Amino acid sequence: MTEAIGLVDTPVATESTRRGFIREVLFGQRASVVGLVVLLFFVVIAIIGPWIEPYSTTTQVGPVYAPPSSQHWLGLDDGGIDMLSEVIAGARVSMVVGFAGAAVAMIIGGGVGLLSGYFGNKTDIFLMRITDYFLVIPDVPLMIVAAAVFGRSTLNVVLIIGIIYWTSTARLIRAQVKSVRERVYVKRARALGGGHGRLVRKHITPQVAPLLVANTVLTIAIAVFAETYIAFLGLEDPSTISWGKLIQNSLSGGAIFHKAWWAIIPPGLCVTIVILAATMMGQAMEDALNPRLRVGHLSVRRFRLRPLRGRLESE
Repeated sequence: MTEAIGLVDTPVATESTRRGFIREVLFGQRASVVGLVVLLFFVVIAIIGPWIEPYSTTTQVGPVYAPPSSQHWLGLDDGGIDMLSEVIAGARVSMVVGFAGAAVAMIIGGGVGLLSGYFGNKTDIFLMRITDYFLVIPDVPLMIVAAAVFGRSTLNVVLIIGIIYWTSTARLIRAQVKSVRERVYVKRARALGGGHGRLVRKHITPQVAPLLVANTVLTIAIAVFAETYIAFLGLEDPSTISWGKLIQNSLSGGAIFHKAWWAIIPPGLCVTIVILAATMMGQAMEDALNPRLRVGHLSVRRFRLRPLRGRLESE
C-alpha cells in the first residue's frame, strides 16, 4: 500500500517532461519558432519603446501628413507627429491589452472548464448554460454597452476582452478534463483517498495545462484584433496610443483624402503580423498537443498525398 501511495503521489509533470514540451512543441516546429520569434520581437519593442522612440509622441515635428523621409521613416500623421514613434508607442498598449486580455480569458475559461469537466452533473449543466449564454451575445454591442457603463480605460478593455472570449477555452478544457478524469491513475488516486483539490492540482491540471497554453496563444491573436477594433470604434482611453487608435485617428483626420498611406498601413501591418504570428504558434502547439489533429484526414495543414512511384514500380 505504501508503494502504491508513493506512486500516486509522484507528480505527473516532471522537469524532464517540461523540457520535452519546450523542445518538441515550441522549438520542434518551424511555424512555432517563427511565431515565437515575431512575438518576442514585438514584446521587446514594447518594453524598450520609451528609449528607442526617435521623437516625442506629443510634439509636432513637421507639416501635416509629411511623406516618409530620411528624418521620418514612416512620415508624419495629421498632427505632424512622427509615425514611427507612435507605432512604437502603440505597441505597448496593444501588446499589453492583447496578452492581459488573453490571460483573463485563460483564467476564467480554464477555471470554468476544470470545474465543469471534473465535477460534471449539475455543476457541468449550470456552467455550460452560462457558457452558451455568453456565446450568443454579440461582441460589438456588448463592448459598446460595457464602455458606456464602466468607462473608457485600458483596464476595462482588458476585462471586456477576457469576459467575452473565455468561452472557447472553457469548452476545450472541459472536454479534455472529462477525458483525463476517467484515466486509471486518477481513479486509483481517488480510491486511495485523494481529495478533489489534490486530484485537480496534481493529476488533472498538469495534463491539460499544455493545451491551455496553446489555446491562450491563439486567444492572444483574437485579443489583439479585438483591442484594435475597440480602439477604432473610439471605446478605448483617448489619452493612450495604440495601433487601433492610430488607424482611427488617421481615418478621422482624412488620411485617405490626402493619400497618406503611411498613416494607415504601418499600424495595420503590425496588427496583422502579430495576429499571424500568434496564430501560427498556437496552431503548431495545438497540432503537437492534440493527437486527433495529427491524423491526415482530420488536419488540412498536415494532409499529404502518398507518392505513387513505389506502387507503379511494383505493378
